[in-house]
Amino acid sequence: METKNENSDVSRAEEMKNQANEAFKGHKFSQAIDLYTQAIEINGNNAVYWANRAFAHTKLEEYGSAIQDASKAIEIDPKYSKGYYRRGAAYLAMGKFKDALKDFQQVKRICPNDPDATRKLRECEKAVKKLKFEEAISVPVSERISVAESIDFHTIEVESQYSGARIEGEEVTLDFVKQMLEEFKNQKTLHKRYAYQIVLQTRKILQALPSLVDISVPDGKHFTVCGDVHGQFYDLLNIFELNGLPSEENPYLFNGDFVDRGSFSVEIILTLFAFKCMCPSSIYLARGNHESKSMNKIYGFEGEVRSKLSEKFVELFAEVFCYLPLAHVINEKIFVVHGGLFSVDGVKLSDIRAIDRFCEPPEEGLMCELLWSDPQPLPGRGPSKRGVGLSFGGDVTKRFLEDNNLDLVVRSHEVKDEGYEVDHDGKLITVFSAPNYCDQMGNKGAFIRFEAPDMKPNIVTFTAVPHPDVKPMAYASNFMRMFN
Repeated sequence: METKNENSDVSRAEEMKNQANEAFKGHKFSQAIDLYTQAIEINGNNAVYWANRAFAHTKLEEYGSAIQDASKAIEIDPKYSKGYYRRGAAYLAMGKFKDALKDFQQVKRICPNDPDATRKLRECEKAVKKLKFEEAISVPVSERISVAESIDFHTIEVESQYSGARIEGEEVTLDFVKQMLEEFKNQKTLHKRYAYQIVLQTRKILQALPSLVDISVPDGKHFTVCGDVHGQFYDLLNIFELNGLPSEENPYLFNGDFVDRGSFSVEIILTLFAFKCMCPSSIYLARGNHESKSMNKIYGFEGEVRSKLSEKFVELFAEVFCYLPLAHVINEKIFVVHGGLFSVDGVKLSDIRAIDRFCEPPEEGLMCELLWSDPQPLPGRGPSKRGVGLSFGGDVTKRFLEDNNLDLVVRSHEVKDEGYEVDHDGKLITVFSAPNYCDQMGNKGAFIRFEAPDMKPNIVTFTAVPHPDVKPMAYASNFMRMFN
């Protein structure tokens, strides 16, 4: 028999869940997680609360936490289909198709007549089948032939009726880039010959760089760091409107995750690469966790490249992304990396320089952690909310900076309401440059301007601008579109 207190607890937990649901509907996912957590603290035996919190974690791309919460929901109620559904969705988002398939098979067993479960199971089965086929025909890394070596853009004919931007000769000029930007703005495409030229020339420049690039900003000059832009081309144009085009006098570093999610990723990557060709010291580019085959297959870039360019470009971008440097140091004081720091202390800049980066990102080790890790408020280290990399505290940041005689870590990788966040006693700044991320997060974007010699961070925030009616994830795989 329930006591009055137990009834009261159940009511309070339900009230928290209802508030959390409202926050979720308003796309306030962090707030929703806090409220679901309060409901769980009052009544931890309700599978719905755990599954709902798993869904909110998924929306924040915290797939590791989503899997933990969904597993708890399943433990509480092994016949609760939504627990398997949420966990399957999180596994899919991480590219763990075989694990996802098991969960959707379980959903189908529990709800045999649910058409939605049937559809998702079918898509999942297709993905696993495709994966097995790709594994069967894959060539060992040591035997792979560079796709770039097989392309000679000079032999590609430009039809007389083509009226778009043209590169005259070998040199990418500012006039060409400006014309290309105007064409992209009007949703026109660049001829494949010039797209090949830009990507191949960029490959040559990137190939010669070390894994950790040193940048020198002379006294009286400035330097701008941008975070993730994720295929939001019209917001990239707005950054240039606010802060000027990249040039030797106005240099930028784009800190990874140029592509995926947003549906103008081809325009973004060709723009950034064209500036790199035009003047290598006007723009620096770092690899993010989304500059990888596994992410591009799921989150839209691969499908977009296939649609706007060709299958060969899919292979070419995958190859060139492996040449992107992993981190930068500005004026020997500011360490800039896409994700974060390491699972071990004592990592020196020389260790990062020594990383052989010419590969797909591994699932552990220094390269993985540079691309995937996140800061946490508590000291020490903890498991990653994402299920890859780790979370690291302010003490880890402080020791890394002291060991390498640095002042500041700048990283990206996480959407922030204001476009940025300062953590770890001011020693770490997150900068994220895709406002209203995925057309639903309502966040601002930001970039950081540093002026030499003092190199104090001056943070500029901005809001999203309108874009043509092409939804985010428009080119993503079928099963990912179902969950967005």
